[in-house]
Amino acid sequence: MSDFSFYFSIGWQHIITIEALDHIFFIAALAAIYMLKDWRQVLILVTAFTIGHTITLALSSLNIIEVPSKWVEFLIPCTIVFTALSNLFVKTFTPKAVRINYFLALFFGLIHGLAFANTLRMLIASDQSFAWSMFSFSVGLELGQVAIVFIILLLSQLLVGTLKVNRRDWVIFLSSAVMALALQMAVERFPTKHKSREFAAVKTENIETKQIVLLKNEKDDVVSYCKRIIFRCVAHLY
Repeated sequence: MSDFSFYFSIGWQHIITIEALDHIFFIAALAAIYMLKDWRQVLILVTAFTIGHTITLALSSLNIIEVPSKWVEFLIPCTIVFTALSNLFVKTFTPKAVRINYFLALFFGLIHGLAFANTLRMLIASDQSFAWSMFSFSVGLELGQVAIVFIILLLSQLLVGTLKVNRRDWVIFLSSAVMALALQMAVERFPTKHKSREFAAVKTENIETKQIVLLKNEKDDVVSYCKRIIFRCVAHLY
């Protein structure tokens, strides 16, 4: 039970911390198109994400698959952007219209599972059961996700059900906000060459500083441009 409690808490903290904003944003994007009455569908959705997450987490922890961490960290916000973007084109909230989210949850869960593999691999002691550790971690992760989902569903119910905010307006607002934040996260995490290679031809400290500033400004320009595209898409939907 002590092992279960230990890995359960790791799974819980993997999703209920400020460092887990990327995972929280993804859950928010998945749950944005649902209401409180759809909680059963959302639980299935979250479980699909956990299954995908657990599969690649186990395979990576066992060194069966290996993906460079810098690419994993970049791909995670990309999954958020894609999921949030797909929400913008949902006009009717019927079970058939939102069925694609089950596929997104499972498939993108495979990518998210790679993010924690290295840490979990180091934490699992040689005398501990790998299967039991994975199970404990997954239970903690699942319950953490469920907690976040219910907060989002309650907020949706308050705004749409009680305050009578238009449901599609709420979906567009939440999805656009999450997408903009994830987009900036993706730009910041875009894999780059090592600084020693980037500035191999730099001869002076002043020149190097100017190049860093230019690189930063270039990234800021990319983020600003992409945000403008998002706003134009949202305006076009109306």
